[in-house]
Amino acid sequence: MKVLVVNSGSSSIKYQVFGMPEGDVLCKGLLERIGEGASHLVHSVKDKKSETTAPVANHEDGMKLILATLTDKENGVVKDIHEIQAVGHRVVHGGEAFTGSVLINDAVIKTITDYCDLAPLHNPPNLTGIKATMAVLGSIPQVACFDTAFHQTIPEHAYLYAIPHKLYEEHKIRRYGFHGTSHRYVTERAQEMLGKKDINIITCHLGNGCSMTAVKDGKSVDTTMGLTPLEGLVMGTRSGDIDPAIIFHLADSLKMPLKDINTMLNKKSGLIGISGLSNDMRNLDEEAKKGNKKAALAISIFAYRVRKYIGAYMAVLNHLDGIVFTGGIGENNAQLRVEMCGNLDFWGIAIDTAKNTAPSRTERIVSTDASRVKIMVIPTDEEKAIAHDTYDLCMD
Repeated sequence: MKVLVVNSGSSSIKYQVFGMPEGDVLCKGLLERIGEGASHLVHSVKDKKSETTAPVANHEDGMKLILATLTDKENGVVKDIHEIQAVGHRVVHGGEAFTGSVLINDAVIKTITDYCDLAPLHNPPNLTGIKATMAVLGSIPQVACFDTAFHQTIPEHAYLYAIPHKLYEEHKIRRYGFHGTSHRYVTERAQEMLGKKDINIITCHLGNGCSMTAVKDGKSVDTTMGLTPLEGLVMGTRSGDIDPAIIFHLADSLKMPLKDINTMLNKKSGLIGISGLSNDMRNLDEEAKKGNKKAALAISIFAYRVRKYIGAYMAVLNHLDGIVFTGGIGENNAQLRVEMCGNLDFWGIAIDTAKNTAPSRTERIVSTDASRVKIMVIPTDEEKAIAHDTYDLCMD
């Protein structure tokens, strides 16, 4: 079975085609600038890359261009579009309605629509991608995979906020958590690596967006992101945890409009806010080595927040089998892994310098043989997880 995986943004469509059940990537691509005069598609088949620039008015036209590319004689991976037998979609917010991936029907679409208020930047474009794909591909099975689903095992005492309870009862204001597909994927890989299913681990998804999850017996029991992806760790452009009274101070004393505060906390804070330079950790590393104090400070604050949550989640889990690092920063920044795991030797946590710095993009353990807690680097693959979910549901 060939499965198309789609991640639809407000002006973009990211896609991959998998050969299932093996999970082989047949091609991948990204269409950007939908709705602009010159939309841009980059399509890759193994090491061969092709680019197309064309006006794409909307997501439906975008899907038509993508499908035409998939069947192109030179760059395509299928002779006929009917070889695509199922489509899996990334959907950010499934609220309390979904504990796993589901086949899409009218009721599912309505529920995703109902949660647009909780994810106004993500669910609407996710829905647009679903409807555009349905319009172009017709009645083939389509599956929704939710970022929030993995976290639906979090207990009530961990997901509720200490605000009037009727706000949860009437408006479902609670901690939902995100990056769930990634946290689930690396948890399953860690289970394979450690050779047991009921593992207690802390998973650290660290990229431009960052979140951590406490996983007990293979299930999420707490996570750093909350009602929205703004809470928790310092991120590329997001503030993470702050005193909520800061918002009122900015509005009352500095007369900042709430819209501007929201933009500041989501797009002008985090690494770029502290450093004033960049939201990219690679750039900050380079500047810190040159002696830039704000770049070094941004890195230190980032590492400190991760280390603080590791300590907090150790208290939640009691027994800890491993710490998993994934995402662009988590997978590739060896020095930062050392800093994030610093001062944890009391718990028998120790990184092996040679293993940690060895150039590798594969799954690996980078802790010492004597470390009581295994430190693992596991490249995430959310698209493959979606492809497997889609295949499994369509084969049932």
